[in-house]
Amino acid sequence: MDDLFEGAVLPRDVETFLRDTNPWWRGKPGPRTPSFRRTMFDELRWRLRSGPTPCVGLRGPRQVGKTTLQEQLAEHLLGPGRVEPTRVLRVQFDALPLLEDTGDIVLALARWFQARVMGSTFNEAARAGKPAYLLFDEVQNLKAWAPQIKSLVDHHDVRAMVTGSSSLQIEAGQDSLAGRIRTVTLGPLSLREIAALRLHPASDPLLRRNHVEALTERSFWQALVEQAREETGLRRQAFEAFSARGGYPLAQAHPELPWPDLADHLNDTVVRRAIVHDLRSEADSGRHDPLLLEGVFRLACRYAGQTPGEAVFVPDLRSTLGVETTWRRVTEYLAFLDTALLLRAVPPLEIRLKGRRGAPKLCLCDHALRASWLQEIVPLAPEALAEDPHLASIAGHLAESTAGYFLCSIPGLDVAHFPERGVEPEVDFVLTIGTKRIPLEVKYRTRIDEFEDTRGLRAFVEKTANNAPFGLLVTMHDDVAVTDPRIIPIPLSALLWMR
Repeated sequence: MDDLFEGAVLPRDVETFLRDTNPWWRGKPGPRTPSFRRTMFDELRWRLRSGPTPCVGLRGPRQVGKTTLQEQLAEHLLGPGRVEPTRVLRVQFDALPLLEDTGDIVLALARWFQARVMGSTFNEAARAGKPAYLLFDEVQNLKAWAPQIKSLVDHHDVRAMVTGSSSLQIEAGQDSLAGRIRTVTLGPLSLREIAALRLHPASDPLLRRNHVEALTERSFWQALVEQAREETGLRRQAFEAFSARGGYPLAQAHPELPWPDLADHLNDTVVRRAIVHDLRSEADSGRHDPLLLEGVFRLACRYAGQTPGEAVFVPDLRSTLGVETTWRRVTEYLAFLDTALLLRAVPPLEIRLKGRRGAPKLCLCDHALRASWLQEIVPLAPEALAEDPHLASIAGHLAESTAGYFLCSIPGLDVAHFPERGVEPEVDFVLTIGTKRIPLEVKYRTRIDEFEDTRGLRAFVEKTANNAPFGLLVTMHDDVAVTDPRIIPIPLSALLWMR
């Protein structure tokens, strides 16, 4: 025991902070957590307690509920008959007093926790069937956090979870933690989560995690349309709430919050925080310009659901910001925004070794960010849109953006867009699962022209080399019928109802 205590000393203010923020060590309850739990909770609980890797990482845009999920997991672990309180350590690093004299902060905290709280080593506890659980929040700003976690799980039998508001740095840490961490991604609320939070839970979703093969079956999509039809009332109410305020938890948990206040919150805590802090902290030698990053994001919002290229970005940025820039630099910033999960830059489809040609399609993580950043509210719900028909074209692009980001959030699904190539018409998205490709076209409008609006789908399906068993037509309304048996119409809200 003397060896265990040797060197296990922390500054007094740090020790006080740890004991104050882990009150269960003294038999006191932690802070109350929201009763609503994200769908991701059950997966994270399994991965933390018995997953194949000793560490689980949680990444996602700011303000989507990563810290809350970790707090709920701690509360769950400390439930009656589960884990002894002295085996659970949670550290929120953005509030922890600076450890200027401690190089390896994570390892120093682990040594102190074993000696001063557990009274045994991690390995001794694990051998007795009582493993320790280490929950680290906001680790991204620690120097060499990933190598420290690697050393921790390599030499100690312990279960760990790391979260961070910078998706860039959480993702970067995976390289040194290969084989030791499984990172999952959390986005804004799904339509089903909005229903559960605002109204009441729906039936179980049809798409299960890691079962993307089902998307290649016509029967799956027909069953999805039928399930959405059976839950029309709940689905439409959830979609109306999503249309009005987007999918950020704060927006849906507090519908009474005035839009101007919500918009300011999203701009300050999501966009500016990511651009000025997270993205700039990734720059080499400070050569990245936060104003240029803001300009790139502004144009990404303006052209959400579209494929603006060099001819759009470069002249606009030069004229509005008065700076010289290049397309290469713009694409670098778009890649930053993609890795930060503020948007997904959907690439052109690479097929038959022709290479990727054309600009990426830009899909925002939430249309509420566009509304707050550009100060332009564009509803998606058909009833609300009918009151502002002049917004129909923009709403169509936002519907495409919404569908694209949603599809990119499905684990194991490869998503691309198919630009016009010679006589081959464009297709909004192509879903690749194994050897099969499913074309998907978004036609978010009041009336559908069955011939014109399905040209791209029909051309793609008819080309044998594409190996496309059918095509999907995403619509605004539920009652769209298509006579071509190769085309399955599905309303946008039903698509979002999938998981």
